[in-house]
Amino acid sequence: MRRYLIAGRVQGVGFRFWTVGRARLLGLAGWVRNRPDGSVEVVARGQPYNLDQLAGQLWDGPANAKVERVELTPLAEDSQASLRHIHSFEQIS
Repeated sequence: MRRYLIAGRVQGVGFRFWTVGRARLLGLAGWVRNRPDGSVEVVARGQPYNLDQLAGQLWDGPANAKVERVELTPLAEDSQASLRHIHSFEQIS
């Protein structure tokens, strides 16, 4: 399980929709959402290789995005437990 914070021009450019498509193609479960600070948060569960693939793709983003940073951050234990019950990848909030 991994949590990514993506900064730059990542809101208002279809980043969440794009991420859902990439994550589903990679067979990942989890979610993506906009954060109040203008970044995007991705929480994903799956095979390590596929999580690495997603991390690399997050640097590209959709056509109008300008990604400045992709940060891998710790995932709280309660979030890890709740993520085990998610079997698809969705856009939330």
